[in-house]
Amino acid sequence: MEHIALLTAEGIYHQIDSIFAKPINISLTMANDNLLKNFLIDEEQMADEGIFIQTLQHYLLAYKDKYHYDSVFLVSTGTNRYYNFNGINRILTPDNPENVWYYSFLKNPADYALNIDNDEAAHNEIVIFINCKITDQAGKTIGVVGVGFRVDYLQEIFKQYETKFGVKSYLVNGDGMIEVSSDQTGYQQTDLFSFCDFSCLRERIISEKEKDQCFWYGKEERKGYLVVQYVQNLEWYLIVDNDASVLTEQTRQQLFTGVMVIFLVVVPVLFVITYILRKYNVRIVNLAVEQEKRRSSVFQAETGKLYENIYEIDITHNRAASEATEAYFESLGVPRSTPYNEALRIIARKQIKTEYRRGYLDTFSPDNILRAYQEGRECLRYDFMISNNAGRSYYWMRITARIFYWDDDDSVRMFVYRQNVDKEKEHEQRLVKKMESDSLTGLYNKVATQEHIQRALLQHPDKLFAFFILDIDNFKNVNDTCGHAAGDMVIAGFAEMLKNEFRNTDIVGRIGGDEFVVFAPAPSREWGEKKARDLVVDLRHDFTDGVTTCSISTSIGVAMVPEAGTEFETLYKNADSALYHTKQGGKNGFTIYRP
Repeated sequence: MEHIALLTAEGIYHQIDSIFAKPINISLTMANDNLLKNFLIDEEQMADEGIFIQTLQHYLLAYKDKYHYDSVFLVSTGTNRYYNFNGINRILTPDNPENVWYYSFLKNPADYALNIDNDEAAHNEIVIFINCKITDQAGKTIGVVGVGFRVDYLQEIFKQYETKFGVKSYLVNGDGMIEVSSDQTGYQQTDLFSFCDFSCLRERIISEKEKDQCFWYGKEERKGYLVVQYVQNLEWYLIVDNDASVLTEQTRQQLFTGVMVIFLVVVPVLFVITYILRKYNVRIVNLAVEQEKRRSSVFQAETGKLYENIYEIDITHNRAASEATEAYFESLGVPRSTPYNEALRIIARKQIKTEYRRGYLDTFSPDNILRAYQEGRECLRYDFMISNNAGRSYYWMRITARIFYWDDDDSVRMFVYRQNVDKEKEHEQRLVKKMESDSLTGLYNKVATQEHIQRALLQHPDKLFAFFILDIDNFKNVNDTCGHAAGDMVIAGFAEMLKNEFRNTDIVGRIGGDEFVVFAPAPSREWGEKKARDLVVDLRHDFTDGVTTCSISTSIGVAMVPEAGTEFETLYKNADSALYHTKQGGKNGFTIYRP
């Protein structure tokens, strides 16, 4: 009986762990996605733009379709908007009882949490949600992202064990409330210890999180055996209850029958006992084999989907921790018994793209791993580009290292998971490009233009640059004469001509209706003046819609870096001042800002 309860608890524990590990990791990955962070930062400026919301819809729908979750959502703390793959679902308010989970989670210091609730976006079905916080660079929470799946999937597992092995299983939170059982969920807010026969064990069960617990309990005529395991990732307790009263009654009857029969014939008694023991042993063996097969198959299937390779390193002794790891390193051209730090440098030199090598070596060096362990960090991650064909082509790889302590030889070790994220990076880059582009011209929009210019100024503080502001002269007359559709054609054509005047690496953006900005490295101050003069000539042209012809020209203001400023706002202000002088002087020309 004890073996059945223990093995059942072990089997359910590993199934729960495998079920929740993937959505937790996926939610954490989404929470650390720069795309979502930029989305939330830009939300107030672009929240009402259809393309902005559509881009987020596609992002959430992509995760839903790829991993088959019932719910994928994002909440902005700035606007309290609740987004899902259908768009903006609703606005969360504190006075709505359906939103208690959200405001409670914001007060919770944890990075992620689980809750069970009805999903309004899925016909109010009961769903287990994994919620993760999104933070900005200052550590402030700017949003909550997560996934959800129906609770009845987990309940079905509990029902199978209940039917097959006669045990009752519960997932209980730290307050003793049932989160999941075969017939109840956390949505019903039921206290397990208010009706069970082991209510006296409440404090002993809830207070222990470090080790598994087993209890025999008895109340009146009912007795049972209890197994309790704390599920760390969920912060819930798994309680498996095996009712011994039925088995006890059966044992009494068998004993009475045995005593009566033993006086008649010994052989039938021995036969019956042998039969019962064999049947019981077969049941135990089948349960153990089933549990092990399930755990192994789930592990292999899930890791095969997520990771290319998994290997283990002994950091303390600076070596591979297993024969399989040595064989894997050997396949990469690293001789056997090579110290880990040397193997790291060989792999970096042979496979990793030059600009990512230093980050790779610094992140996974033995010194950095030991420092992370001492600081209490259990996970390190680095994305880089790698080649399997001697540098002819590269693809994106993500390495995640899980750091742990191994008691057997007092060593710090790490499991290394290699995951191909090439498609994810390509998708991310496409979305970023779409979000940064002006929909009419294809140039950078205002926000992206400012960010790219500011980044270039910070990265090259001693470099000479030219900052151009260009306005289309008398553009209002074009709209009034030819119509707004023709005006759009003028802007698009002007943008294409402007882009062709510069290199692909220069920053060209549209920051207003007919206002454009260009930021480019300048070989000299004279180059900036010559370029402005050439632009005035090259961008002058006639536009016709087939009926009316308009003459198109431009006015330009130029600010040189560093004498006109070293920050975007200062450069914009000074270049705009120069542009004003150009317009005052009759337009169709340029002015260089002089401090």
